[in-house]
Amino acid sequence: MQFHHLSAAPSGDSVWSDRTVTLTERSFAPPAQAIEVSDPEPATRVMFLRLRAGWDEPVHPSPIRQKLVVLAGTVRVTASDGAARDLGPGAVWHMEDKTGRGHHTRVIGDSDFEALVVQLE
Repeated sequence: MQFHHLSAAPSGDSVWSDRTVTLTERSFAPPAQAIEVSDPEPATRVMFLRLRAGWDEPVHPSPIRQKLVVLAGTVRVTASDGAARDLGPGAVWHMEDKTGRGHHTRVIGDSDFEALVVQLE
């Protein structure tokens, strides 16, 4: 299992990397059987968001460390170093580029973009 990680480099650019989630088999909901689960990560808020088809924003850094889980639609996210990724249903994007130039996001295609956001600070 992997997720898309966007962070700020010392140069001030936002840069992409792929991160692997480590899963360990353990009892998660006793008395149910053990399942593969990651270590927990503290979260402060959870919200849903919708970006309408055609939405296109200016370049900005992430306001907070957060994970976004794509539910519907597709966005193209371009890091300030020029690397772009298309994120569609099922993709997980970890935003950690809170400083520097940030990233550009726009909805691609004719469908609205819908996601679940988990804020980590």
